[in-house]
Amino acid sequence: MAEPSDDLKRLLEVAADLRQPAKLRTQAIKLIGNISTYDALRALLDLAANEKLTKEERELALKYAREIIKSGP
Repeated sequence: MAEPSDDLKRLLEVAADLRQPAKLRTQAIKLIGNISTYDALRALLDLAANEKLTKEERELALKYAREIIKSGP
């Protein structure tokens, strides 16, 4: 399996960084969801499993993960 892109890695770091404002983390989650790749799906599922994030952030990650799954083959 190929390594996730540098952009995806950076977005994942921002989305999981509790030192960042919630608005910035939420925006990073949305951007990851817009990538719509297998690696983005995995990143979103990792975020959804991160108990340190807020419930809303975790639910948003799941929402985008579901959209990627629905749009798949």
